[in-house]
Amino acid sequence: MSTVLGISAFYHDSAAALLVDGRLVAAAQEERFSRRKHDPAFPAQALRYVLGQAPGRVDAVAYYESPWLKRRRVRATLLGAAPHGRRAFDLAVRGGLLRREPAVPALRAGLRTAGVPADVPLLWSRHHLSHAASAYYPSPFDDAAVLTADGVGEHTTTGLFHGRGSKLRALFEQRFPHSLGLLYSGATYFCGFKVDSGEYKLMGLTSYGDRAGARTAELRRRILDHLIDLRADGSFALDLRYFAFHRDGSIIDVPRWERLFEMPRRTPESGVPTAHADLALAFQQVAEEVMLRLARLARRTTGAPDLCLAGGVALNCVANTRIAREAGFDRVWVQPAAGDAGGAVGAAYAAHHLSLGAARPAPSVPDGMSGAYLGPYVPSSAVEELITRYGARATRYDDPRALVVDVAADLAAGRVVGWVQGRMEFGPRALGNRSILADPRNPAAKEWLNARIKAREDFRPFAPSILAETAADHLAEPVVSPYMTFTTAVRTGPTAAPAFPAAVHVDGTARHHTVDRHANPRFHRLLAEFHRLTGCPALVNTSFNVRGEPIVATADDAYRCFLRAGMDRLVIGEHVFRLEDQTADLIHPDLPLD
Repeated sequence: MSTVLGISAFYHDSAAALLVDGRLVAAAQEERFSRRKHDPAFPAQALRYVLGQAPGRVDAVAYYESPWLKRRRVRATLLGAAPHGRRAFDLAVRGGLLRREPAVPALRAGLRTAGVPADVPLLWSRHHLSHAASAYYPSPFDDAAVLTADGVGEHTTTGLFHGRGSKLRALFEQRFPHSLGLLYSGATYFCGFKVDSGEYKLMGLTSYGDRAGARTAELRRRILDHLIDLRADGSFALDLRYFAFHRDGSIIDVPRWERLFEMPRRTPESGVPTAHADLALAFQQVAEEVMLRLARLARRTTGAPDLCLAGGVALNCVANTRIAREAGFDRVWVQPAAGDAGGAVGAAYAAHHLSLGAARPAPSVPDGMSGAYLGPYVPSSAVEELITRYGARATRYDDPRALVVDVAADLAAGRVVGWVQGRMEFGPRALGNRSILADPRNPAAKEWLNARIKAREDFRPFAPSILAETAADHLAEPVVSPYMTFTTAVRTGPTAAPAFPAAVHVDGTARHHTVDRHANPRFHRLLAEFHRLTGCPALVNTSFNVRGEPIVATADDAYRCFLRAGMDRLVIGEHVFRLEDQTADLIHPDLPLD
């Protein structure tokens, strides 16, 4: 038996993953345990969890990038910016990026604390190789082009690979400082959102822009004329006069952007003027064009029939959809944990196949990610202990069918349900195991869910989880999307309205989640029962957390969030908590409601 541990850490979204005989058995992000969103620390708790899924000796540990190459790039960037760049230098020193052995002592110390013997080989991947391996090896393809794009790894910002059998070859790379991810992050910052976590907000905002408007077209022209020189093959160069990430620790030269676009940077947490929505749309259109050209290059270069995507940019599901529709591939598969957390998975796969020389078995169907259900589950004993400790009240169902029937009836009556079942998802999406669910038939539900439950911006959309077998009846292009990595237009019904308006974005599209009966039987049964009761085959599905917090992992996390957000129901395994049954004396000091 071969056991390989993969780790990503020390930038953001630290994670650990475990591969046994080439099969991914466990993966989790540290944030879910530490409760610090995007936690960059060594993933000590995630590591403890994954090692517990296959007790025994670890044959190798793989780290997702090269600290030495990263240090070389940071030093070269700082020297190139001299005499400017003092702030960037201070940040690099505080982050340990200028140490002779950056990250290595902390990594070895963490492994030692976790009980990994010192003689276990420690292997070093490359950042974009880890992304590529995370996309190709668990994919259902045996011959595929692989495209990776993010902010920056060591030097690489975009990579093109060809996977065939057990081999994964690098063919092309775009190098720092020319980065599509950093361009999109610059737009994220200018529109008032946080870099490395608010990019999906910018993507949601784009739908409020005017696609046919003269202002959007003019803003797009200015981006292409001044910020990015885009070539026919998808390669590009940024005009660094407009950026600051290479010299002072911030990301853009705000005054230059304000002059270029003739608008001020949006103040965070303020309203969203239409000009910023148009600008967000213009940047989205440019990003889509870059990715589409790169995907076409991948098709021409490799001749492969299929494409795999990873890297933070691969979480842009609108761009993914255009690639699937227009790039010429038969199929497109996106790693659900496409960002740095997925680097832990990719590092383990790269070590197993490329360093240790293991053969790749026939690709798994539908893929090797097990629906992304790779995290810990909540045992009944933990729920019983919570009930005793807090004096909480819950109904335990011995009949799973009865539980599904009652919860579906609650949803049909307009109640909001926190739903915790099975193993926690790996990656940023809630896929029916750590979800907040609601009836999508009420068009007003989006506004009050954002305001009352999620406490977040009112323009943010919700996704529909839909029975896979009904998708063709409701989606214009019923692309199979088990990981919410694509979007599609939603069909309108006889009344000229979609069947689930609360889960349809303002532009008539949805980032849909197709639910297969084999991938998630209990969630599928809940959807089927709701369909039987209401005629609607979908539910609003959003991640089980409130703004600023990671998705819940434990029974305690779920119970606190349930009370804090004021959901009507909480379902953990076979236990159902009703908000009206909980009393004021249950609100402990460690269960804040403000």
